[in-house]
Amino acid sequence: MKRRTKIVVLGSALLLTAGVASAATASDTPRARATASDAPRQQAAASEAARQREAAALTGTAKLYRSAGDDITFSFDAHLAAEDKADPSKATGTFEFSHYLNGEGARAEVQVDCLLTGGKVAVVSGVITDSDLPGAEGKRVGVTVHDLGRRDRLGYSWAATGSPVDAKELPKCVSSAPFEKVKKGTGDFTVVPWQPEL
Repeated sequence: MKRRTKIVVLGSALLLTAGVASAATASDTPRARATASDAPRQQAAASEAARQREAAALTGTAKLYRSAGDDITFSFDAHLAAEDKADPSKATGTFEFSHYLNGEGARAEVQVDCLLTGGKVAVVSGVITDSDLPGAEGKRVGVTVHDLGRRDRLGYSWAATGSPVDAKELPKCVSSAPFEKVKKGTGDFTVVPWQPEL
């Protein structure tokens, strides 16, 4: 091999090696690190996209406003999958509520059995699975939420029927108008509207 040809081949090999080395170190550049730090944001965006594909949803936690100082909290994690769009009674999830005043009151956990939403209003119902209110377990209750940003409103079936313990069998997805106000700064609720094919 002529000396000139050897120099060209050697030069090409060095350029290839340098290219591979620079590609390997490129993953450690500020831009690459920034891209890696975007991963949680991208995952959150994917989760948000998946949530938007649901047929309906009601999520969030907030306390209700009471001038007497009652501590009343509602938390929702209720969902209707896209494939169950035609049947709100296939909703899944849970919701919880509690009401205390001067150290006395009760709490309940509920297994969701129906979820209907329209625009920013949701009606969810379920059966109480755990509660420190005697006689409440096994009773169905319903809650209505109006998602107004940080000024949400809420209503519940026992506003009309009395204590959940005293209520007769409540049908699925039945509640009252959202007459209660959420206490400012305690959280809010999010409603994903149901869009059935009519």
